[in-house]
Amino acid sequence: MSERPSSSSSNPPNTPSQEHPAVAVDVVIFMIREGRLQVLLVKRRYPPFEGRWAIPGGFVHIDESLEDAARRELREETGVEDVYLEQLYTFGRPDRDPRMRVISVTYFALLPAGEIDVRAGDDAADARWFPVDDLPPLAFDHREIIEYALTRLRYKLEYTDVGFQLLPAEFTLTELQRAYEIVLGEQLDKRNFRRKILQSRILRETGRLRAGEGRPARLYEYRSDVRLQVKARRLFP
Repeated sequence: MSERPSSSSSNPPNTPSQEHPAVAVDVVIFMIREGRLQVLLVKRRYPPFEGRWAIPGGFVHIDESLEDAARRELREETGVEDVYLEQLYTFGRPDRDPRMRVISVTYFALLPAGEIDVRAGDDAADARWFPVDDLPPLAFDHREIIEYALTRLRYKLEYTDVGFQLLPAEFTLTELQRAYEIVLGEQLDKRNFRRKILQSRILRETGRLRAGEGRPARLYEYRSDVRLQVKARRLFP
C-alpha cells in the first residue's frame, strides 16, 4: 500500500511551486493613415528599455479579465477607447522580459481611417503612429508580435469581414479597394474587384456622393446584417 503524503507537507503532490509567472497584455493597433498601414506605439518612460518604442500594454490586475486589462492599458497609455479588439496570440518565451518571467496575451485592434486623438499616458513618454514597414527599434519581442499580428490580419482579410473595421462608416469602392491593397501589400484588378464585391451583396448604397477629381463617386456602407461566406481572396482576386 502506497504511503500517503504527510499533512505537514507545504505543497500537495503534482502541484506547482509558489513561484508563478506574471501575466501581461499587449495591444497591436492598426490604422490606415496617409496611404499606409500604420501601428500605434508608445515610448517607454521607465526601464527596462527606457526610451525605446513599444506596443501599448501592461500587467493584468488580479480582479480583471484579460480583455478588460487590454482596454484599460490602451486607454491609460494612449487615450484610445471603443475600438474593435480581438485576441491574437500568447507569447511566453522565458527570456522575453529581463525583469521576470512574463507571459503576454496579445490583442490586435483596428481603427477606422480618419483623425483620432492619441495621447501618451503616465507610463509613456510619447505615443505615435509608425508605418508597419518602417518601424523603429522596439522593446522586448514587440517586433515579432507586430509581424505576427500583420500576418493574422492579412489572413483574416481573406475569409472574414474584418477589413471593414479599417474604413469609415461610408466609403467609395475605390477607397475600399485601396484599403485591401494597402493591407495585403499587392494590387487588385479594379474590374474584377468591383464586379465581385457588388455581386456579394455585402454593401449598401447610401444614396450620397463624394465629390472629387472627375465625376462624384457613390458612397457605400457595409451591411452589418450579412457575413462573408467565401474567402475574400475569391472576392478580391
